[in-house]
Amino acid sequence: MSELTVNDLHLDYGSGAGANPILKGVSMQLQRGEVVALLGPSGSGKTTLLRAVAGLESPKAGAIDIAERRVFDGARNYEMPAEERNLGLVFQSYALWPHKTVFDNVAYGLKLRKMGGSEIAERVRTVLSQLGLGHLGERFPHQLSGGQQQRVAIARALVYNPQVILLDEPLSNLDAKLREEARAFLRELIVRLGLSALMVTHDQGEAMAISDRILLLNNGRIEQQGTPQSMYQTPDTLFTAEFMGSNNRLKGRVLQRDGQRVTLQVEGGTVVASARGGDTGNEAIGIIRLEQVRISDHQTDNAIRLPLSTCMYLGDRWECLFKAGSADSTTVGLRAYAPHKLEQGEYWLALPEQALWAF
Repeated sequence: MSELTVNDLHLDYGSGAGANPILKGVSMQLQRGEVVALLGPSGSGKTTLLRAVAGLESPKAGAIDIAERRVFDGARNYEMPAEERNLGLVFQSYALWPHKTVFDNVAYGLKLRKMGGSEIAERVRTVLSQLGLGHLGERFPHQLSGGQQQRVAIARALVYNPQVILLDEPLSNLDAKLREEARAFLRELIVRLGLSALMVTHDQGEAMAISDRILLLNNGRIEQQGTPQSMYQTPDTLFTAEFMGSNNRLKGRVLQRDGQRVTLQVEGGTVVASARGGDTGNEAIGIIRLEQVRISDHQTDNAIRLPLSTCMYLGDRWECLFKAGSADSTTVGLRAYAPHKLEQGEYWLALPEQALWAF
C-alpha cells in the first residue's frame, strides 16, 4: 500500500513574470515500510519537495496524498494545514528547545494535542527506550552529544506514531566518523520499527546505505529512480552516472560503433566502451568508477598507458592519479586505487568494457 503519493507536482518561488520554477512536474510514491531518499545537487528541488509534502511550502499544481487522505489538490485549490497531516519531521538543525529536558522536548507536541499526562509519559518513555535514550530523559540538549541530540529529534518525530517520517539531511550536523555510525543506527531503527520514511540528502553514499529506493532530482525533475544497486550499476544518463560514485570522466572521439560496443580514442590510447543513453554522435564522454580501473605494469586488454603523477594514502588503500603532460598541466587525469604506493613511471590502466560507459 502506498503511504505517500505525489502526482505531477509543480512549485514556483515568486509569481508572475518573475516566478522561479523549482519543481517541474514531480511524481513519486512511498510504499509502506519503504525508505526513499531524495538525492541531488543543491538547487535540484529535493528539500522543496520534502517541505511541500510536510505542508511547509505551497505548490502551484498537482496533488499529494498521504495514504487515502488528499492533503493537497491544486485543481480544487485545497491545502491541508501542516499540523493536520500526521507526519513526523526531523529538521537538519534538530530544532530542540534548549531550555527543555529531553523528556519535555519529545513530549511537547503531545501536550499541544491535549493528550493525557499518563499517555504522554508512556509514549515518551517507549520511544526514548527504542532509541537508547531512556536514561537521558532529564538531561538538557547542551548536555548531549551530537548523535544523542539527533536521536532526540528522531524520538520527537516518532512519538506521534506518524504514517510517514520526513528526514531533512538528518546526519549533516555530525562529524564524518559519527555519520557512519549514525547511518547504520538509522537504517537499523527504520527496519526494526517498520517505518515509512522520505529522506533528503546530498550524500550519495548515505542515500545508498539507508534507502530502499533513490529518487535523483536534477533541476526540478526526477532524472532517474531505482534501487541503490540499479542507480549505481546501471545509470541511464550521464548526469546519474557522474552523480553516483567516484568516477573518471574521459573525453573521447568515436572511431567505430558496433551495436552497444563503441571504440573511443581517448588520451593515452584506444578503448572499447559500452554505449549508454542513446546515440553518442562523433564525440562521447567515457565514465568509469575508480574501483573498476585495473593498474598493470605491462600491456593488457582494453587499456591506456599514462604516467603516474601522484599517490594519496587513504588508510586501506592508495588513490593514484595518472596524467599525461607536464606537472603543471591542467589536463584532467585518470584516478585508480592501488593496495600500495606505486613507484614513479608509466603504467597500463585497464578499463573493462562493461564498466566503461560511453554517453
